[in-house]
Amino acid sequence: MKATFIYYFLIMVAGTAGELCVARAMKTVGETKQFSPAVIIKTVLRAMQVGWMWLGLLFMTVAFFALLGMLSLENVSLVVPATALSYAVGALGGQMFLGERVTLTRWIGVLLVCLGVALVFVGRAA
Repeated sequence: MKATFIYYFLIMVAGTAGELCVARAMKTVGETKQFSPAVIIKTVLRAMQVGWMWLGLLFMTVAFFALLGMLSLENVSLVVPATALSYAVGALGGQMFLGERVTLTRWIGVLLVCLGVALVFVGRAA
């Protein structure tokens, strides 16, 4: 039970932290208006020079291995929906860390996702 909680925590927090760091890095790099191979390669190389990108990749790696550990303990039909709780953490992190405006409609959507995850857990106990 303790390992399960640690894995869930790492999946949600490290995964979301990784996404936020990568988003911050890409905002530093700027928008890509063309999608030719040369432009994409140039954009990736610029992104790799931003420290936030590397920190994001590190967090995402931790989350990935936590997901593997979680899948070794629980059914995928429980693990995948449960990881959707990261949407709540992501919305909060986007608002606090990236200064994004999260509308009431989005918060209601996040609440619905969380209610769905709760139903999955209730179904597990039954």
